[in-house]
Amino acid sequence: MYKKIIYILLFILTVTGAEAQELQARVTVLSNRVTTNIDRKIFNTLQNQLTNLLNNRKWTNDSYKQNEKIECSFILNIESVLETNIYKASLNIQAARPVYHSSYQAAMINFQDPDVAFKYVEFQPVEFNENRVQGTDATAANLTAVFAYYAYTILGLDYDSFAPKAGEPYFRKAQNIVNNAPEGRGISGWRIFDGLRNRYWLNENLINTRYNNIHDIIYGYYRKGLDNLYDKDAEARAGVINALIQLQSFGKENPNTMIQQFFMQGKYQELVGIFKKAPAGEKAKALELLSELDVINASKYKEELR
Repeated sequence: MYKKIIYILLFILTVTGAEAQELQARVTVLSNRVTTNIDRKIFNTLQNQLTNLLNNRKWTNDSYKQNEKIECSFILNIESVLETNIYKASLNIQAARPVYHSSYQAAMINFQDPDVAFKYVEFQPVEFNENRVQGTDATAANLTAVFAYYAYTILGLDYDSFAPKAGEPYFRKAQNIVNNAPEGRGISGWRIFDGLRNRYWLNENLINTRYNNIHDIIYGYYRKGLDNLYDKDAEARAGVINALIQLQSFGKENPNTMIQQFFMQGKYQELVGIFKKAPAGEKAKALELLSELDVINASKYKEELR
């Protein structure tokens, strides 16, 4: 009987732990671009360790049920070997949010970070400590800092989509990583002078009070827009249109900000699906807005929404 009770308690703890974490992340490490004599199982080990970091660490104080977890994927593409155990890679990040009363996952992030230099020795601990972001080895710490930064950014965007500015605590945690980011040879993407589309600028755009409207846009697009699609199509489309109008105004007031382009990436098919069967006037308005906000896909919108 005693053993049975212990087994039951262990089962409850296991289930509770499984529901507590926030992310349901899939990590892929690709090394096919690298011609090297390194035993490639090292990259499988790294892949498993990064998956464990994202999925088993508690990133917030909230508990998530299994169906509430945020689905996301990270593709770490090894571009070159800089020296023994030190690699240069790009990172593709995608994340989605479930739409209310639906099995549909709405895109939140679809972004490529081209500047990830890191050191990794097989089976070395892959851990993140927000109080010691730089760690004892900057190049080794850079990898976990990058992954933690995007974990907090994903969480911030998800919280923003359910309540206005609810994501701010997580954008601040990402800011802490930016402010204390590792520094060293080959490490970039954390500083103001590292380019116009990097980790620094994304976080700056999300915490700068001048750009507060972007949080209303995120909330309006998802909560007032997409979440109403299950039973209020017209209201949902109106919510999305309003968010796009706000984004258009935001872009005119704040030209060339990273966050506007970042917001629109990965939404082409989603937006076509929303407006394809809309009334003619509504479809025309959507086409006008989308052609301006998502220039890369402007011709596709014209073809699909004509």
